[in-house]
Amino acid sequence: MPIKASELILNPDGSVYHLNLRPEHIANTIITVGDPDRVSSVTKHFDRVDFKTHKREFHTQTGVYKGKRLTVISTGIGTDNIDIVFNELDALVNIDLEKREIKPELTSLDIIRIGTSGSIQKHIPIDAFVISEYAAGFDSLLHFYNSTDVQYFEISEALKVQTDWYDKKSDPYVVKCSDQLLQHLSSEKTITGFTATNVGFYGPQGRILRLGIQDNELNDKLANFNYQGKPITNLEMETAGIYGISSLLGHRALSMNAIIANRATGQFSSNPKQTVDNLIIYTLDKIVDLD
Repeated sequence: MPIKASELILNPDGSVYHLNLRPEHIANTIITVGDPDRVSSVTKHFDRVDFKTHKREFHTQTGVYKGKRLTVISTGIGTDNIDIVFNELDALVNIDLEKREIKPELTSLDIIRIGTSGSIQKHIPIDAFVISEYAAGFDSLLHFYNSTDVQYFEISEALKVQTDWYDKKSDPYVVKCSDQLLQHLSSEKTITGFTATNVGFYGPQGRILRLGIQDNELNDKLANFNYQGKPITNLEMETAGIYGISSLLGHRALSMNAIIANRATGQFSSNPKQTVDNLIIYTLDKIVDLD
């Protein structure tokens, strides 16, 4: 049965509603960034850019880097936007948009996030590259889907116990990256970590300006959390949603984090733009020969 127009919304030109993209506009290897302006920071390294579009916070460019076709797209901030971007990217490759039917043969995308993050461990220095092996989501996105098969409940239960989790907050979920992408992009230049994906930048990450927060010790509790030798290493706002939705849809995903702040030491990078650019170049060179 065709998917209803109210569920799969298309623009008059046949493009998906929010991203303004048609299937021919994207590659099978996709880099996501949060900031729309960072898209050009990635594609400035390309041999050429063949396609550009920009709608709302979703800026997309597709081109070629060292012979490999790549798409770079900005998601904006937060897992609510991840829900939009990843469902629409999947629709572009796995739904016949004219017939509004799921294709009999599905395509698996490789999706690599390049973003900034803050470390909560003293031993992880600013300007380091952290690859998220696991991610804990403090939003509720994955609970709206049939997602039990991709969650690591033993870790999320340990997290709630060790942090004395406030039961009026969303129930944390833990998800994992693509093992193949992790192996391919890791090196002596990277640190394998466990990322906490927060629902906000200020209170949810323990920052206090004029508003008091429910748990003043949450960051310390997260820093002290340890599950079988796996401590939480860093905080950001998209990775758990990326891993959860990608896993459910059959795509491979990995999150590359440029550490521009260390919350444990109070340090901030003296040149965060350069750190991000270094991570961009590192990631591009690693994914050129990705199978």
